[in-house]
Amino acid sequence: MAAVHAWRAARVTPLGELHSPPRMTAELLRMTVQVVLVASLWRGLYAASGTTAGLDRDQAVTYAVLATLALRVRNLDQFAGRDTVIQHMHFGTIVYWYLRPLAPQRYYALRALGEQLYGLVWALAGYAVCLAAGVVQPPKSAAVAGVFVLSALLGQWVMYYVMLVIDQLCFWTLRNGAAMLILIFAQNLLSGVYAPLWFFPDWFITMSGFLPFQATLSVPLSLYVGRIPLSDAGAQLLVQAAWVVALALFTRLLWRRAARRVISQGG
Repeated sequence: MAAVHAWRAARVTPLGELHSPPRMTAELLRMTVQVVLVASLWRGLYAASGTTAGLDRDQAVTYAVLATLALRVRNLDQFAGRDTVIQHMHFGTIVYWYLRPLAPQRYYALRALGEQLYGLVWALAGYAVCLAAGVVQPPKSAAVAGVFVLSALLGQWVMYYVMLVIDQLCFWTLRNGAAMLILIFAQNLLSGVYAPLWFFPDWFITMSGFLPFQATLSVPLSLYVGRIPLSDAGAQLLVQAAWVVALALFTRLLWRRAARRVISQGG
């Protein structure tokens, strides 16, 4: 029974969104406008050229649109639920995370799981519409589709741990607003959201290879559009898995150290 109640934590943000129709309407409108503008932009850029940086027009448009849809999995309004780490640190209610029968790291993971599954529904719905409208290309084979799904799952797992590290920073700094803004920009730039990494200089690509951001988005989408061949998929998946393990161990250590900094005063 306790396990059943624990899983209810995953419904907090999705239920908050579903009970706010204006917010859902705004989300639909924003996603539609972004997809239309991104597709138009990349089609315009390729109007006078054939293949650039190893991508033709259809591949580039597919990559850009999928990157836009992927943002729906990670850009929910978490502040609306008043249950973010920074809000709890500000009001001093973070102590309740450590007084519940449910461990704080498990509660955080369940909340993130619910948010990402809700965002995934938006992304899949947008993908289905774009695929039917011919805006994006389908995967070239079942093998490519399977590898892409696995890589996308690993990439989202890496992204979860990266966001967790920034939230855990609050236990030492109380606020993480500036760090979050820097992270969002770095994530979008170094993961290939703004543009595929192959358009950047070699030194930039090499530098980003030492950071986990490529593993979150660039690798899955590169596999989907064929920029990374299936023969290289194994090595890329191993790199993603290595980042998952490394970040999991690091965040586990931070959870333990964070618990020592939480003080409960009074009765």
